[in-house]
Amino acid sequence: MRGEGDMGRNAKAASKQRASTRSVVINVIKYVFLSISAILMLMPLVWLVATAFKDQAEVFANPFALFTKNIRLENFSEAWSYAPFSQYYLNTIVISVGILAVQLVTISLAGYAFARLKFPNKDALFVIYLTQLMITPQSTILPNYMTISSMHLLDTKLGVMLPYFASALGTFMMRQAFMTLPKDLEDAALIDGCTRLQTFRLVALPLVKPTLIAFSIMSVSFHWNEFFWPMIVTESQKSRPLTVGLAIFAQQAEGGAQWSLLMAATLIVILPLLLVFLIFQRQFIESFMSSGLKG
Repeated sequence: MRGEGDMGRNAKAASKQRASTRSVVINVIKYVFLSISAILMLMPLVWLVATAFKDQAEVFANPFALFTKNIRLENFSEAWSYAPFSQYYLNTIVISVGILAVQLVTISLAGYAFARLKFPNKDALFVIYLTQLMITPQSTILPNYMTISSMHLLDTKLGVMLPYFASALGTFMMRQAFMTLPKDLEDAALIDGCTRLQTFRLVALPLVKPTLIAFSIMSVSFHWNEFFWPMIVTESQKSRPLTVGLAIFAQQAEGGAQWSLLMAATLIVILPLLLVFLIFQRQFIESFMSSGLKG
């Protein structure tokens, strides 16, 4: 009996060891795969940064070298002087922040209405509202352009911003966030004499701040990088954002094979988002985790 007990214990120990070894192997494979994927995704950015600091001769002599002996900071000043990037920056900030400011109002009010208010056909209307997510943006370009043209808003910042003032994704996110809140809090506020709007503003809205932050990150990132719609409706520097300005600069730089200047200009465009992400990386991740979103 003792021998059988020892054999059973040895078998269990061997089984645990095999399971532990299997878990270690799986983790090693997983981390190797993730490391390789991260390197592959970072390589274009690393090459862009390296090329931005090279001179033209070095770019053509060894285009894939990631280090340079002579760091050329003049590329940035030359790229900045070749195009009105200061105006492009101002336009992009106004467009991105303006869209976000209006969206935060519309998505929070619409999300709260779909989550808490009672009105006929609410669920059906919500489903119809969400059908926007199934429509490709390219299919709305023509009707949006005709609408903006009829309003005489072509080549204006407002014309770029107007189609994005409402967001089906943002409304969906806010509705889901409001539905997770206990109704007792709002009932208590209503009993204390608050109006429905005061209850929304003072009780419900502060509790869904993580979702607002998560959506704000998504909105600003998207509209900072938006290219197709601004390219169609803008014609001059007064309303042209960074992405369109960079495309025009790239055509000129490619004609003269000024790759180092082009990479410097690209770095100028993407640098604000990179810095914001690096500085507030922890807050970004916590916001997405708190809002229940997964990348």
